[in-house]
Amino acid sequence: MLAEHSESVAGGVSVRIEQARGGDVEALARLLESYRNFLSLLARTWTDRALQGKVDASDLVQETLLKAHGNFDQFRGATEPEIVAWLRQILVRNLTDMTRRYRRDARQVSRERSLDAMLDRSSQAMSRMLAGNLTSPSQSVSRREMRVVLADAMAALPEDYREVLFLRNLQELDWEEVARRMNRTPGAVRMLWTRALKELRPLIESRL
Repeated sequence: MLAEHSESVAGGVSVRIEQARGGDVEALARLLESYRNFLSLLARTWTDRALQGKVDASDLVQETLLKAHGNFDQFRGATEPEIVAWLRQILVRNLTDMTRRYRRDARQVSRERSLDAMLDRSSQAMSRMLAGNLTSPSQSVSRREMRVVLADAMAALPEDYREVLFLRNLQELDWEEVARRMNRTPGAVRMLWTRALKELRPLIESRL
């Protein structure tokens, strides 16, 4: 059943890409909107680390989606991994531009390499988190862009669950720092994290 669901989701993405490429404005809007959670998760990771809260991640995501909408004719892919990679490139360029406004003394090449490295770390953390929450390996995983699955599943969690998973698994902070940011004791955030993982697992598997 999960494999069938995954095939239908992946197939639906390809159909929407073709419809959007053919000029279907509604299909393009639905296609891009389906990646908002993924972009939001990455944007928050990057803005927290690179800009320390000086930029609103939601503004960065909205700008990314608007640029993707206006430049969709430049997209040459046909699959979910390809459109995810394309959207991520737009997001990185937007973040690079925003970083320039706050770090005028940084060289462009060094800045872009730093953001690329940050992207790699964030993506690896998301992949590790997803892999650790699957009850069993499945071919259905390969049919979906895993980080999109994780982002959508996390978006369905209560806010405090999302926060503890974000801080611990994606920001990779130690328990003391997670506790400080959430204004709780280390023991309390550990318990919260355990409950959050328990809630996350079925949400992930239902999307594969």
